[in-house]
Amino acid sequence: MSFDTEFAVQTLIVSIKAVPVTLKIVTVSFLLAFIPAFGIALARIKKIMIIAIPARFFVSANRGFPILLQILIIYSFVPGLLNSLFVRLGLRIKIFDVNPIVYAYIVFTFHCMASVSEIFRSSLLTVSEGQYEASLCIGLSPIQAYRRIILPQALVSALPNLCNTIVGLLKSTALVYYMTIKDVTGAAMNQASIGCNYIEAYLDVFLVYVVLCSGTQLLFSFFENQMSVRRNGGIKIKSYFFKFVL
Repeated sequence: MSFDTEFAVQTLIVSIKAVPVTLKIVTVSFLLAFIPAFGIALARIKKIMIIAIPARFFVSANRGFPILLQILIIYSFVPGLLNSLFVRLGLRIKIFDVNPIVYAYIVFTFHCMASVSEIFRSSLLTVSEGQYEASLCIGLSPIQAYRRIILPQALVSALPNLCNTIVGLLKSTALVYYMTIKDVTGAAMNQASIGCNYIEAYLDVFLVYVVLCSGTQLLFSFFENQMSVRRNGGIKIKSYFFKFVL
């Protein structure tokens, strides 16, 4: 089977045009998960049992539950169950008309929430309890103590793991193809199905995801460097490119 260069170029263009869909899923899911994840982490640290116990179960279950299975349940099983319930209740709600991207937001928000909550929990624990107590002693409220003292320090240590989470989220969005969403993978697979040029399509998808993931790592490397400069009060002469490569 010969490699169709013309088809590969056309499919690459189609895949690039679908990049905003992938980035939209990642961005919306991460933003929706951010605050609940922080709340879960704080509840577990402060041992607020009414939240901490269910949160611990949620994190463990979510991290051990394959995301593909989550997609199949949320996208296939739940709508059918809700439709049966609405019919019995006499409600005229067309659940099957819901845009599939809504289900993608739900799946990836819960998936991201579990991972980010653990990142926040470990990062907050790197800041000594004495700093929080000292902040209260000088007249800061608990919210001010976290906003001015605790969070800036915790965020610096959290950045590398947050980067890994977002990169993993980017790669996982390839599975939304099973939800009929035309993201990078979905657009390429639709093109490939016409002439069965799957090798070219897979190569295009690979190239697009390499660029997206590498760009994300470089961006987080920049943020991490900038925050380290501000915290240390000096200027670091460091190449972001070499930091990423090495």
